[in-house]
Amino acid sequence: MDVHSLPTLPERARAQDPRLAAHWLRALTAITPGARALFNHAASAAAPLLAEHFYGEMLDDPRAARFLSPEQVRDRLKPSLQRWLLELLRAGPDDVDALAATQETVGLVHARIGIPVDLVGRGARMLKGELQAAIRTAGAVGRADDVIDAIVGVDALIDLALEAMTRAYDISREQAGTIDASYRLFSLIQNVGTERERQRALLLAWENTLLYALSLEQPPAAAPLLLSRSEFGLWFTHKGMASFGETPETRRVAELVETVDTGLRDGLPHSGDPALRRALVDDTRAVVAEIRNLLTMMFDGIGDLESGRDALTRLLNRRFLPTVLRREIQLQANTGRMFAVLMIDLDHFKAINDGHGHEVGDRALQHVAALLVQNTRGSDYLFRYGGEEFVVVLGSVGAAEALATAEGLRSCVAGAPVALANGESLMVTASIGLALQDGHPDYERILARADAAMYAAKRGGRNRVVVATDDLPDPPGVVQLRQR
Repeated sequence: MDVHSLPTLPERARAQDPRLAAHWLRALTAITPGARALFNHAASAAAPLLAEHFYGEMLDDPRAARFLSPEQVRDRLKPSLQRWLLELLRAGPDDVDALAATQETVGLVHARIGIPVDLVGRGARMLKGELQAAIRTAGAVGRADDVIDAIVGVDALIDLALEAMTRAYDISREQAGTIDASYRLFSLIQNVGTERERQRALLLAWENTLLYALSLEQPPAAAPLLLSRSEFGLWFTHKGMASFGETPETRRVAELVETVDTGLRDGLPHSGDPALRRALVDDTRAVVAEIRNLLTMMFDGIGDLESGRDALTRLLNRRFLPTVLRREIQLQANTGRMFAVLMIDLDHFKAINDGHGHEVGDRALQHVAALLVQNTRGSDYLFRYGGEEFVVVLGSVGAAEALATAEGLRSCVAGAPVALANGESLMVTASIGLALQDGHPDYERILARADAAMYAAKRGGRNRVVVATDDLPDPPGVVQLRQR
């Protein structure tokens, strides 16, 4: 993990364990000068080989394939591991707080990505074994006591680092689990009754479209008619399953959707035969009827919803954004369906508040939020990220479709002025950063890339869309003022 590209963990989030800090201080103080010189020499000489062995072993584990790629290992992770190891072993008693913050940040990233804890533990064990061998080799002509002290010191420091990582990992996973549970209760549905009828209507509309297509002498190819690609299918994949949770009903609906799609792929090429066409219609309608019944059961059991919406715009607040992005990353890993994130910032918003008052500013935010709702799909996620920033998560999109959506939203905002109480209108524009999922398992990465692209749009003159690339500079730090 490239810890040097990560933000420092805030103090209130770290809540450093004073007992762990005391153990760390005691371990660093106990290292003799001879032992420190020995393991620092061994680590410096062996660091490249250690990184090679470490990631060679990791890449052999099938579970690690989701988190690691040969390119990431070569370009980022091997150099980062070497820096991490040397910083850990060269630290002195005054560096305890910085050491703890680094390990806790690493633990939080591991939790966000979902790296199995045993993989991290295996890595620590491998590093200790390799370092012990390097210390024995480096100390072959030195004092035996220094060799023993160096080995003991290395073991203690790596164990303490692993303990700090694991503590942060456990806290983060526990918090994420609580939020995920709330997210399922909330279910992203503002009105249960309205949403239930909307999805039933979308399912019926798809069924009618299919029946009409099958009535033609030459029905279209299967792809446009697949249930999984319909409005209902996309909603169920990206929102329904996440909202209702992993239940027998949701699993059954997913199976039925796949059954319908398989039947269409197999049956449509032969639908010129009237008997086969009737059989395809009857089979599909029977399956859709079961889906409809299951959908009713799921909505009836959803219960009261926990608030998770922004009070002003009625969009989602950022509380559930990590949950949504983790699920989209998992979907992409399992199905290959790409997703994209749009970071949208209203231009010169401070001038709107200063020149027209906060009431007009609030009206502008509500106006833009309504435009976003009207011009996105039911399967997309809309968040008020904070202030005048919005985030849109587009599921099951390619690069061209995501760019077209972003450009459409930008054009829509620019072409729909805000109506003011005095009869005048206020022009509003937006700068949009677009980032496509690149396979990285950490959701913070795609947010950072979208944010960097949004700032590039600002710097490029505003009222434009910029697609994230690897060579975009990072956005300004939190202590720098943003120019809106």
